Amino acid sequence: MRKLFKFLTPPPQWKLPVLVSLGIFVGLGFYVLYLSKAASYLSDDPKTCVNCHVMAPQYATYQHSSHREVATCNDCHVPHNNVFNKYFFKAKDGLRHATMFALRMEPEVIFILEEGREVVHNNCIRCHSQTLTDPKLATQVPQHTHNTQGRVCWDCHREVPHGRVNSLSSVPNARVPVPSSPIPDWLQEYMEESKLENE
Repeated sequence: MRKLFKFLTPPPQWKLPVLVSLGIFVGLGFYVLYLSKAASYLSDDPKTCVNCHVMAPQYATYQHSSHREVATCNDCHVPHNNVFNKYFFKAKDGLRHATMFALRMEPEVIFILEEGREVVHNNCIRCHSQTLTDPKLATQVPQHTHNTQGRVCWDCHREVPHGRVNSLSSVPNARVPVPSSPIPDWLQEYMEESKLENE
């Protein structure tokens, strides 16, 4: 361990430049975390999903669904078998989303990936398991058992909870929370003062 530390320690004449470079790098890293609202992704607040503007239609349709009263986005889209899996899945999926958004690779029409489909299906079963195994429904509803086995829930419940939303143009006038400005208050004030002086 000591040899590794000695190997990583820069020569005396390079200590100051290395420390300054590391300070700048760490400072920029924290600034990027601040701008991306990274801490908000640890919560279950549905407004977090519209940090990325391409999710506005999904947020708007969710807000008009019955699920809004009993579930958040994470209740459906994140595994709940244990806390480690939940945050691992959120981190992995979030990094993929952030990368696609930062590199401008987000598709015009958004479809859920296979891994996400499996998570959503398992969460449907987790919340609605009583409906699937209800003996009254099994005797009253024709082919209840046949219709609830060996298929995903949205084969029948196609429009729950997002309707037929596929793209930004699906709900052009949707009211969604506007993300707050990433510009710090002091810079915003300075820009406004400069604008007034130039007029």
